[in-house]
Amino acid sequence: MTTYRKKLIEVALPLDAINLAAGREKSIRYGHPSTIHLWWARRPLAACRAVLFSSIVDDPSGHPENFPTKEAQDIERLRLHGLIEQMVPWEATQDEHLMNQVRAEILKATDGNPPSVYDPFCGGGSIPLEAQRLGLKAFGSDLNPVPVLITKSLIEIPPLFANRPPVNPESRKVKLGTWKGAQGLADDVRYYGEWMRKEAVKRIGHLYPKAKLPKEKGGGEATVIAWIWARTVRCPNPACGCLMPLVKSFALANKKGREASVEPVVDRQTAPPTIRFEVRDSAPSQEGTTPPCQQC
Repeated sequence: MTTYRKKLIEVALPLDAINLAAGREKSIRYGHPSTIHLWWARRPLAACRAVLFSSIVDDPSGHPENFPTKEAQDIERLRLHGLIEQMVPWEATQDEHLMNQVRAEILKATDGNPPSVYDPFCGGGSIPLEAQRLGLKAFGSDLNPVPVLITKSLIEIPPLFANRPPVNPESRKVKLGTWKGAQGLADDVRYYGEWMRKEAVKRIGHLYPKAKLPKEKGGGEATVIAWIWARTVRCPNPACGCLMPLVKSFALANKKGREASVEPVVDRQTAPPTIRFEVRDSAPSQEGTTPPCQQC
């Protein structure tokens, strides 16, 4: 008869350290997997790492042959908690010595036969990613193709190119040496991503003109970082015929003291009249679309 041994997660965890690391992840904006694509209810990587580890490793109370007294069990439990506290910060994922210690602890707890991890609704891929980081075979699935693509980019594609040099011509000309992990793949993504951006600007950049800044803000031009899309319709009044956007509200921000809006400006010197837009630091002067002919 097999004796059931409680896992570490069933007895105690260093929750303060886990919560602190999980909360801090929200402010990391460079190099963190969450920046690949925003996803709803993304699980913090620190919490996933801690939960996976503590769900596999036995609590010392399950091994009285090794830890016969409560004091001995407490000492071993504190050692495991210390290991969790060290591995939950995001920076710890780059400490290969520490992560090898964590993987060795899992192998010891499973007699060298660690379990596979399957997340049937993987979302942003946090659980499969951390399972893979801990040396476990990870599987994930989702009904939505967006999280499927996110998870593929996190755990399926990078290992295929691990420790390989980049293939882009610039890196192959100027940089030699050892490419560790996904460094070569990252270099190719940067190179070809920039190439695609330049090609997009060349082909369709004229459709996205720069914004003209008002004189009170220094004048000149600025790159537009966001565009508001709207359907358009021709004014049914034959005397007008203006191509109008169908907009319910021109408000951008309604917070008191920080109002902002898009203001339609009708150019009546053209036939038919045309509409351009200005961003203003005030509430909108009208609720939504009004045909120019009604303003005459």
